Amino acid sequence: MVGELRFDGKVVVVTGAGAGLGRNYALAFGERGAKVVVNDLGGDMKGEGKSSTSADKVVEEIRRKGGEAVANYDSVEYGDKVIQTALDNYGKVDIVINNAGILRDRSFARISDLDWDLIQRVHLRGSFLVTRAAWQHMKKNKYGRIIMITSASGLYGNFGQANYSAAKMGVVGLANTLSIEGMKYNIHCNTVAPVAESRMTKNIMPEDILSALKPEFVAPVILWLCHESCNDSGGVFEVGGGHVAKVRLMKTAGAIIRSKNQGSTPEMVRDNWEKACDFRDFNVPANIAESTDVACKAYFSVEEGRNSIKPNPTSATTPEAAIGYSVSGFTFSYTPRDVMLYALGVGCSTQDKDYLKFLYENSEDFSTLPTYGSIVTMSAVTDLMGKGLPIQIDLTQLLHGEEYLEILKPLPIKSKLRSESRVADVLDKGRGAVLIFESYLYDESGEKVLYGQNTVYINNLGGYGGKRKSSVSKEPKSPPKRKPDATICEKTSIDQAAVYRLSGDYNPLHIDPSFSAMGGFDKPILHGLCSYGYSAKHILRQYCNSDTSKFKAIKGIQTDFIFQELSDKIKDRSYLVKKINAILFFKIMKDGKLVREWSKLAHIWHMCISMCVCVCVCVCVCEYIHHVIVFFSC
Repeated sequence: MVGELRFDGKVVVVTGAGAGLGRNYALAFGERGAKVVVNDLGGDMKGEGKSSTSADKVVEEIRRKGGEAVANYDSVEYGDKVIQTALDNYGKVDIVINNAGILRDRSFARISDLDWDLIQRVHLRGSFLVTRAAWQHMKKNKYGRIIMITSASGLYGNFGQANYSAAKMGVVGLANTLSIEGMKYNIHCNTVAPVAESRMTKNIMPEDILSALKPEFVAPVILWLCHESCNDSGGVFEVGGGHVAKVRLMKTAGAIIRSKNQGSTPEMVRDNWEKACDFRDFNVPANIAESTDVACKAYFSVEEGRNSIKPNPTSATTPEAAIGYSVSGFTFSYTPRDVMLYALGVGCSTQDKDYLKFLYENSEDFSTLPTYGSIVTMSAVTDLMGKGLPIQIDLTQLLHGEEYLEILKPLPIKSKLRSESRVADVLDKGRGAVLIFESYLYDESGEKVLYGQNTVYINNLGGYGGKRKSSVSKEPKSPPKRKPDATICEKTSIDQAAVYRLSGDYNPLHIDPSFSAMGGFDKPILHGLCSYGYSAKHILRQYCNSDTSKFKAIKGIQTDFIFQELSDKIKDRSYLVKKINAILFFKIMKDGKLVREWSKLAHIWHMCISMCVCVCVCVCVCEYIHHVIVFFSC
């Protein structure tokens, strides 16, 4: 790990910071350089009374340790006053921790209007008012970190806390939407459910349990989620006793409870209820679009006798409506740690002659591998796709087709890049459609660093009569008709996918056997862009002496053609045939006819760099995964 996480220059507002968890959050931020606004009304846990003592004591503690802090004594119902304290004293607000809370526990039948209203006003409305007051300033500064505090009572329910549970689940919904709306402004919003001793829990939990649930165990998670290097947003995390876990919604694959030309009946529901509730087959929707897609798929599978979605045939909108749609302002920050982790993910090793260049931050020629840019451009495209494309895309039908990356300026070892992305073209491929995305990435000086062109195939989106070829697509050069100039073989680690995913591709297909089985694979598979990075690394080493400044561009293509005749055609590589699942640039004949000029099995990448090098990649799969890389100098 690289360096201590600091908050120097950041302004943090912590509500309910006079005692317990809030106090620990405020002290922790103060110790790490933040300027802290300590908000506390000074009332009791029922929301009664008022005193400045609690906030003043915490401010004094922070100052005694050399930190900066000021107190605010307003109720969170006056959120604008709380935030104004930060603006008056420090001129901005970067981080908001919505921690203020009270309890008024009653069994449901005994809850009064006052019991209900006070809880909602402090927990839910208070979080809304404080966050709303800070939001406009965070948008202006293109930076913000917001934490909502929920509870296990909200996530799961708890006897005697209907009012509290409702408010605490309400802040989860608030945070989910803020994480979406804040994305383009670099505002992250996460929710934490602490399990710790506080004024609200000390009379509820046994003493021996409370001793293990110190507030000090929660603060580190809060600080990490609020750090500028943390990219998480929209998450819910349970924290307590030195343990942190992410919580998410999941649902069963479900059951169809109607048939074509017939409505749904209670009897059909009854007869399919066991399947509808069976979690042995499940999915985890990441957003409302993915959740809605499941219902759409069910509808069209019934109406058209298929198991996948086609666009609504009565809709006047074709996929070409997406052409020209653009988004700007997405930012991607990375550090030397990220650069080194990526290098390990694509096979850099301390056994390499030049390993210090990519694995040691203090090396005099420490560099970023050019294909780290593929992580950046894919993130930019993902951001664009999540921001209101004018067409509906079923993400379960999406396949990554091609990846083109052009280095306009050597990637720095750390940076905060800003993107401008657009849909450059849409092609009708019959059953499916191809979307071509373009992204430019700019460094902090405003200079262009990267250009990326990402092509995705969306099944069941085609057939609308559109064009089939694009003038904007970056096409690779064909390989020369002679033997390769160099061949390199490398065996990857059996854990290669587990390492590579830490650079940002967290698709469970590459780590979770249950997900890979759903995709038709016996075991988790290696990322295509990991093969991409391996190949580029070898090109760089073979022809550029690992000088990243000589690297210009690279393109990869994925497909899944299988040819039984392969062993007859690869005469000098026949021993590989039983193991390969990818190969490039061989003529394949079938029944005396040319099938393809250059064949591709399951997973291939075609690359070109500045010195006009074409590469042939064979990804060999047995117990381990091999990369056989054949080079042609043009």
